[in-house]
Amino acid sequence: MRRTGTTRRHALIATGAVAAAGALGACTAGDPGGATATRAAERAARAEAALRRRSASTSATLLARYDEVLTVHPPLAARLTALRAAVAAHVAALAPPGASPASPASPAPSGPATPGAPTAPDAPARAAAPGAPAAPGAGVAPGAPAVPVGTVPADPGVAVAELAAAARRTADAHAAALLTAPPELARLLASVAAAAAAHAYLLTAEGTPS
Repeated sequence: MRRTGTTRRHALIATGAVAAAGALGACTAGDPGGATATRAAERAARAEAALRRRSASTSATLLARYDEVLTVHPPLAARLTALRAAVAAHVAALAPPGASPASPASPAPSGPATPGAPTAPDAPARAAAPGAPAAPGAGVAPGAPAVPVGTVPADPGVAVAELAAAARRTADAHAAALLTAPPELARLLASVAAAAAAHAYLLTAEGTPS
């Protein structure tokens, strides 16, 4: 009988040791998986932030073009101010949380100005908060050029046509970017791309200003 009790105690001790070893092994095996998931999440967050910065910069370039045209052609304000405010809202919505205002991307050539026509110099884009667009030319240091990224044709009709082309390029860029974006950002990019395409249509459909 004594031998049987001893054997039972040994069996219980052995079972407990095996269970403890199994639990320890599970914890050890699970930790690397958790670290891998964390690193993957961090990489995804960095990639999304980078895509947001690029997309915000794309819209900031269009915003700069609106400011250029409005600075050179103030009579177009009634037609362009609301569209400009929408683009400023796009810049703010696309920027990563807590990011400083996006700088314009290097613009694609918008086409030469009318031969012999005077053109305006270049100057920084101002991304106004949604619902409160900054006046064209506001926030520029004294002595700085009033307009920054490109040249604006002296003919307002040509200037608006070039602005429509810039809006189309912006729509195409956002449509391409959404293909690699996570779902929530992809929906935002689709909305912004559609809005930019609508800008291009409106700027073209309204005809040449008088």
